[in-house]
Amino acid sequence: MPYKLTIELSDRDLRHFRRELKKARDSVRIADDEEILGAAADMVKSMKGTDLPDFVTERLEQLDTLIAMVTDDDWPLADDERNPVLSGLAYLCDPEDLIPDDIPGIGMVDDAVMIELVFRELRHELEAYEDFRAYRESLTKRSVLRKAAPGVAEKIARRRVQLMARMRRRRKAGQ
Repeated sequence: MPYKLTIELSDRDLRHFRRELKKARDSVRIADDEEILGAAADMVKSMKGTDLPDFVTERLEQLDTLIAMVTDDDWPLADDERNPVLSGLAYLCDPEDLIPDDIPGIGMVDDAVMIELVFRELRHELEAYEDFRAYRESLTKRSVLRKAAPGVAEKIARRRVQLMARMRRRRKAGQ
């Protein structure tokens, strides 16, 4: 029988987690992007093969989208858009974060909370990227079905520009 647990983070709690994320951001400035991305991809892959609580597993699956967004050559992000992703991933890859990951049962709780915060912070970026991936996939499938792909790259580029503009507008407006 499922049990729903709701955790309400106070402003003080949020400030605490944001400080931890800032520490991870500071470490990102020293670490190589590829090193962080590789460690995150390895962590997600290895964790998927373990027996984790569902609430942690669901959030780990969301990380695939973050990693894809940062590594997608068709979706180039500015440094100020990449850094929050890399910071969140750096935090998650640190086994000695707020709650050490090797503590059975609760070691990944802080990581799950951090994933939620990163996803909330990057909701406009993730929404735009998901829209972009869906558009690119549908356009590519239609082109393959028609046995011709003239102008597909240009259409994808135009859609990317539109979605990135929307993403930046929404982020600036704080929606």
